[in-house]
Formats: sequence, C-alpha cells, structure tokens
Amino acid sequence: MALFGNAHTINPATAQQDYERLLGQGEQVHAAFLLIRDTILFTDRRLILVDKQGITGKKTEYHSVPYRSITHFAVETAGTFDLDAELKIWISGSPTPLQKTFTKGVDIYEVQAILTQFVAR
Repeated sequence: MALFGNAHTINPATAQQDYERLLGQGEQVHAAFLLIRDTILFTDRRLILVDKQGITGKKTEYHSVPYRSITHFAVETAGTFDLDAELKIWISGSPTPLQKTFTKGVDIYEVQAILTQFVAR
C-alpha cells in the first residue's frame, strides 16, 4: 500500500522543465503525476515512467513506452478499505503489466482519460 496523501498532479510546464533532458526535440508534456518518489509523464509521443530506486533515490530508471505499444490498460478504483487506486498497462510482447499505485490525491479517472486520449489515436 502506498503512503497516504503523497500522490498528486504536477504542472505540465514544471514537468517539461524538470525532465527536459529526457524529451525529444519538440516533445511536449501534457500531464504528469508524482507517486511517492516515482513520476509518470504523458507526452504527446510516449508515456515516461520515472522509477526512483534505492534508499536515497539517486539511482533512477526511466521507462519509455510508445503509446502504439500499449495493447490495453486497466484502472482499479479505490475502495472502502483499500484506499489506493491502480493503473495497469500491458505492453506488446510482455505478459505482465506495468503497475502503478495512486493514492487518493490523484483522480484515477483523470489518469484513465489522459491515457485513453493518447492510446486511442
């Protein structure tokens, strides 16, 4: 279970500046979410998952997922006793989904709508 209250949206312009080294020429961040230490960026070209590792979080892994490689996705809303929502993304060639947990600070329906906008192109 994720820590309560730590997930939230990030201003896309701020994310654009913070992660400019990861972005291709002309690539724009449309939405971004901070999940405890990890970050999810929705750009006009791909989904970028920023995975902070280790105790200090200095080691970072960046996953770049082109929208065309997403075969399907699912969201699980928070419940009465399970207060976290989840996003699962299946990528072609991988039987196991990428999975991210969101606390009540993020509207999982908004995340789903943003992903739908890019995957359904």
